[in-house]
Amino acid sequence: MKGRYAILGGSLKHTMSPPIHARLFELKNREFQYEIIEADATELEKKADYLNSLDGYNITIPHKVEIIKYIDVLDKSAKRYNSVNCVCRKDGKLTGFNTDCDGFLRTISSMGVSLSGKVLLIGCGGVGRMMAIESALEGAELYIAVLQSDIPLAVQVKKEILETKPDAKINIVLNTEIDTGIKYDLLMNACPVGMYPKTDACPVSDEVIATCEAVFEVIYNPRETLLMKKARAMGKNCQGGMAMLVWQAVSAHEIWDGDTYSDEEVSKIIAEMEEKVEKDFR
Repeated sequence: MKGRYAILGGSLKHTMSPPIHARLFELKNREFQYEIIEADATELEKKADYLNSLDGYNITIPHKVEIIKYIDVLDKSAKRYNSVNCVCRKDGKLTGFNTDCDGFLRTISSMGVSLSGKVLLIGCGGVGRMMAIESALEGAELYIAVLQSDIPLAVQVKKEILETKPDAKINIVLNTEIDTGIKYDLLMNACPVGMYPKTDACPVSDEVIATCEAVFEVIYNPRETLLMKKARAMGKNCQGGMAMLVWQAVSAHEIWDGDTYSDEEVSKIIAEMEEKVEKDFR
């Protein structure tokens, strides 16, 4: 029987969800329908009944919080962030999940990197907030580097973390004053500097990159940002943002159908999607 799925969002012109999920369904020989459903805030209520008749669906900006009122139960990941990006309908019950954190953690794990060391995070808004919280919960000694204007945001994120993990080690620094005397196990960029079309920009100096053992870049367009090019030239272990998109989709399929995928299968899809972005979104 054909499974019925969709992605819900405001503007989905450049969404990568359909091709990613199509490949995952195809690998397991599943018959599927995966729709793109665009809606603004005023249309969400009208769409909810249809969405909740599907076997499952993904949610992206701007509906990750508002969708909560239309589902029955929140998984612990969705409760932690008060945000849902995946819904599953089973036995008449609608459960909301946040697989963004799964995608992040599994990407870092696939790099062979531990989050228990010194982690330097550039930016902490949006996805950066999740990365900060998950890193701290994994035991990282976290350094959050932000613009002067974002200091209050970083302070709020630190407060949130300490409420859950009082012994967390969190340092807030200006991005122009990163201590290059520290050896960081992982540098993570969660800010948009270097994103297409402004690909000639890098969020940190060469001196900062040199202090890091590995680099994770949230940006997936281009597939290799200037930060990644610089880091790879220094022999660093690097991963781009497409990995996180694919791994969070894998988590959705585990939730929806109980399917599992090998690291090799996931790596192949990541490479395919990186090529697709370069071909279709330039």
